[in-house]
Amino acid sequence: MALTNSADSIKAFYLRHLPQAKFEGQTLHAPCPFCPHSETTVPGKLIVNLDPESFFYGHFRCLARCIPGGFTPHFGRLLGIDPNHVPGCDPDRISYVRNLVFPSKTLNAEVRKHQLTHQTGEPIDFFLSFGISAGTLNEMRIGYNGRYLVYPYFQENGNCYAYHCIRPGNDADAFWAGEEKFQEKEFQIFNIEDIERCENGAIFITEGEKNLLVLKELGYPGIAVPSLSVLDALPPERFADINHVFILFHNSAEAQIAARSLATSLGFKARILNWPPNKNHGYDLTQLARETQDALGAAVARMIKRSKAFSPFTSPEREHRRFLEALEKNRGKSLLGMPTGFEKMDHAMDGISGINIMGGQPKAGKSTFFMQISTEAARRGMSVIYYDFENSRQKIYLRTLCRLSRLSEESLRRENPDPEAAAQLQQANEEIKKMLTFFRVVTDRKLSPDIMRRQIDFMKHETRTESCMVVVDSLHKLPFKNFSERRTGIDEWLRHMEAIRDEQQASFLVVSELSRGREGNYSKQPDLGSFKESGDIEYSADNAIILQPNWDLLDPQSTAQRVSTLWLVASREKSPGKIADYALDYPYWGFKEL
Repeated sequence: MALTNSADSIKAFYLRHLPQAKFEGQTLHAPCPFCPHSETTVPGKLIVNLDPESFFYGHFRCLARCIPGGFTPHFGRLLGIDPNHVPGCDPDRISYVRNLVFPSKTLNAEVRKHQLTHQTGEPIDFFLSFGISAGTLNEMRIGYNGRYLVYPYFQENGNCYAYHCIRPGNDADAFWAGEEKFQEKEFQIFNIEDIERCENGAIFITEGEKNLLVLKELGYPGIAVPSLSVLDALPPERFADINHVFILFHNSAEAQIAARSLATSLGFKARILNWPPNKNHGYDLTQLARETQDALGAAVARMIKRSKAFSPFTSPEREHRRFLEALEKNRGKSLLGMPTGFEKMDHAMDGISGINIMGGQPKAGKSTFFMQISTEAARRGMSVIYYDFENSRQKIYLRTLCRLSRLSEESLRRENPDPEAAAQLQQANEEIKKMLTFFRVVTDRKLSPDIMRRQIDFMKHETRTESCMVVVDSLHKLPFKNFSERRTGIDEWLRHMEAIRDEQQASFLVVSELSRGREGNYSKQPDLGSFKESGDIEYSADNAIILQPNWDLLDPQSTAQRVSTLWLVASREKSPGKIADYALDYPYWGFKEL
C-alpha cells in the first residue's frame, strides 16, 4: 500500500530522505541530493514548500536548477524510492500514453547548439527586461539562432523534434521548424514534461512561452500553449493525477472564454486566475513582471489566493439576485413576452417568448405573418434578427413598405404617383428607416449556432436592448452538415435554439412545413403530428401554432375574403385551441385580426 497523502506524511517523507534539512519558516532547506550527479559546478540548495495553506505544498526545486522540480512522486522516482513508500504515489497508476512511435532522429544536438547559456547581447537583454535570469533560460533550454529566439518543444520521452522560432519583441514574426508531424497542435505543449512531475500536486497552464518563463523564474511548475487554439488538442485525461490546475491567460474576452471552456473539461480541480479590472486588453505576465519587478512574486501569490475552484454553476447569491431583477423587470407589464400587434394572439400566448414554431401549407402566408409581427416589433424599439432563406432582403422591405404605405407593389412602381400616394410613400419610408435601427435581415447560408449567438450579442449591443426576437424562415432551410440527415439536423438546431433562448434572452419565431396525409392532402384537424419531420418540435417548442387557410389556395379568387385560422396546437403555459381568424390584407401584404 502507498503512504497516505496527508501533510504530515509528506513532511515526514522529505525529512527522512533529506537528513541535513533545516526549516526556515515554512520552507525546508537542504543540500541538493541531485547536484552531485549533474553538470552543476557549485552544489545547490534544495527547497521544499511545506506551507500547509499553499496549493503547492510538497513542491521541491533546486535553486541551482540542476534538475526540474516537482512533487513527492517525482522526487521518489529521481531517488529510486519504492513507490509504496512515497506519499501520494499510486504504484498501480498507469501514466497517460499516446499511441505513437517517436522517430529515432531528434533535434537535441541542435537545441544545445542554440542554447543561450554562453551568449550575451540582444536576446539576454530582451529576457532581462521582464526579469528572466540565465538560470531559467538554461533550465528551459531556450536558444537563439542569430535572429529568432528558439523555444524547444520537448516531448514526454525527453526528446525534441520541433521548435518554435519567435523574433524578440515581435510575436507575429514566428515560424515552426523541425519534424512536420510534431508541429501539429497535438504536440504544441511547451514544457510538457512538467505534467508528469506534478503528479499529486499543482500546475499552471498559461498562454505563450514567455509567460511560462515568468512563472518558472518564480519557481512555479507549468506548461504553456503557443495560442489558445491549441487547447482543443489538450486532453483533460493528461491532468487526471494532478490535484490543482491554475489557468492564467492574457487579459481578453477571448482568453476568458477559452479559460472557462478548459476549466469545464478539467472539472473542479481547475482554478482561473483573474486580472485586476484596471489592466488593459492583452495584459500578460511579462507586463506584470516589468511593472512590479521585485514584488512580482507577491502579486502572483495574491492572484493564486483569490482564485476559486471553477464551477460551471452560478453562485446561489448571484442566482437569487438575477431572479429578483427579472421579477422586477416584469413588474407592471401587461404581457410577459413581446407584443405581436394582434390583440387576440397576445391574449392567447401572453406575447412572444421562448420558441414559437408556426406550421402551414405552402403559400398559406406564414412568412407574411411573421414579417408583420417582427417588423411591428422593430417599430416599437425591440431588436429583431430575421434569418431569411425563403424570400430575400428586398422582398421583406418591399412588402413592409406596401403594408405601411397602404400602396400595392404596382403603385410603388409608378413613375409619377399622385400627391396622396407620394405622401403615403414618404411617410412609410421614414418609418422603415427608423425601423431598420432595430431590424436586421441575414441571408447567409453558412449560418451556424455559434454565428447566431455572436450576431444576437452584436444586435443587443448595437440597439442597447436586453432581449432579441429571432425569426427563422424556415426551419427546413437552415444549413445542415449533411443534407441527407435533415431530420437529425433539425433536431440539433432546435437544441441550440433552446440553449440560445436561455443564455441570451432570445425569443424565436420559426416557420416550419407541414406533412401531407396519405392522399397528398393536408390535415383539416391541426395537431403536433402535422409538422413535417417534427422530431424534437414537440419537446423544444414553447408554443406550436398552425396557420390554416379557409380558402382554396389553388383558386385564390374562389372566395371574396381570404381568411385563415390560427391554432395553438401545443403550449407549455397556455391551453391549446383556436386563437383567432385572420383576413389577408391583399395587396398590402399583411393580415387583419377578425
